[in-house]
Amino acid sequence: MFNVENYTGDKQNNYDSAIKQLKALLDGVEDRIANLANTAAFLNHFLDDINWVGFYLFKDNQLILGPFQGLPACVEIPLNKGVCGTAAANKETLRIANVHEFPGHIACDAASNSEIVIPIVKEKQLIGVLDIDSPVFDRFDKMDEENLEKIVQLLTLYL
Repeated sequence: MFNVENYTGDKQNNYDSAIKQLKALLDGVEDRIANLANTAAFLNHFLDDINWVGFYLFKDNQLILGPFQGLPACVEIPLNKGVCGTAAANKETLRIANVHEFPGHIACDAASNSEIVIPIVKEKQLIGVLDIDSPVFDRFDKMDEENLEKIVQLLTLYL
């Protein structure tokens, strides 16, 4: 059973607590979709000032919409298109302060102004990406990037 936690420490301590809680949520669950769905819901609860969080999964040389929290989203994203497709193709995290300045940005939700996308790679194979959007410009900082990368690394153990 999931217990809602109020995160009242400093940002790094909150991330440390969240990572422990997410690990407990994932432990013992062997279903990929269930783990992605619970991770999206967990991050939606944990992160402030976001309007979309979810996963795109790599299939047939493109990204296909997976479990998410937020408004309905684009179903297919080609590699090298938009923030998600570019992060996936390069297998590198992209933290975008203003998505309107990103060449080829795909606007699934017009309210989104900043975005972070973390590739999910296991045994050098692209599995997909974690995509998080915010209506706040420059919402994500280096600490968010480093800790969300840790969350993705943890998640890959359960995929």
